[in-house]
Amino acid sequence: MKLPWRPATPVVNLALQGGGAHGAFTWGVLDALLEDGRLAFDGVSGTSAGAMNAVVLAHGLMAGGRDGARQALRDFWTAVAESLPFEAAIPTADGEGFQLASPLRLMLQWTHYFSPGQLNPFDLNPLRDILRAQIDFDRLRQASPVMLFIATTEANSGKLRLFRTPELVIEAVLASACLPRLHRSVMIDGQAHWDGGYAANPAIYPLVLDCRTRDTLLVMLSPLKWAQTPQSAQAIGERTLELAFNATFLREMRMFAHLRERVDTIAWWRRGPLERRLARARYHAIEPHARVHALDTDTKAAASLRFFEMLFGLGREQGQAWLSAHLGDVGRRSSVDLAALFY
Repeated sequence: MKLPWRPATPVVNLALQGGGAHGAFTWGVLDALLEDGRLAFDGVSGTSAGAMNAVVLAHGLMAGGRDGARQALRDFWTAVAESLPFEAAIPTADGEGFQLASPLRLMLQWTHYFSPGQLNPFDLNPLRDILRAQIDFDRLRQASPVMLFIATTEANSGKLRLFRTPELVIEAVLASACLPRLHRSVMIDGQAHWDGGYAANPAIYPLVLDCRTRDTLLVMLSPLKWAQTPQSAQAIGERTLELAFNATFLREMRMFAHLRERVDTIAWWRRGPLERRLARARYHAIEPHARVHALDTDTKAAASLRFFEMLFGLGREQGQAWLSAHLGDVGRRSSVDLAALFY
């Protein structure tokens, strides 16, 4: 008789949200989890910056274990910070936060009037160069120590295209982070692809349905609730964009919460394989630090080592706090109430 899979080390799946430069917060969370060393990973689902973190994490684990993953993530975010000829995020006057530098703010304004092809006729993309230099995609497809699920959106249908480990290519990761106002569409198999956040931010279902471990840790960059309603035209525009990128994630999590409640009404002996898997799924969450909430939305387009290090520190703080409070829950119980969070 085949015994159930019971790992000696607690294992979680990771669901990594997108959020541009704010993904450096996720870098800090991952660094804290890797440094602690008491947690292993099974599947990693990522979108946009979450996709970057997922692929770099997997490559680092493959090449050098936990220490290799920590160094790979630092190398990646340092390279991104150095990819612009000027510091794109500068401290605010009160020293408590960061704001977008004027040259980049002006460029973002131009995106309302010019296409990426007009603004960037030579299709320069520092992320492409960084990924090519740092990630061995051929080896990753063959030997990734974690299952990868990278979300993109088909531009002409709105459908989710999910790239799994055996089909992972650099174009998939670039497409997952392709904001159509800033970058040209990424062509894959003759189809134009845009940022995965339009279709999944990130995709949760493959972690629940395809991975062995029952525990999924959500590492979020968007708050589940804002403290204030936006009033200015700019703030309203920023909020609507945030809501659009988070809608698919909220809808998917609400579906899982609803299905879990329905499964709980079915007697255990009448449950099929899907119902049993849904009933056994456990969820955990690390929400963004309050200082991340307070940042202007446009700082997601920034690139600055000082800015990244600030976000990294906040992510480590949140990661360490979660480990202290909830590591013991992994393998035993959910540490978040899905209905309370997503209904």
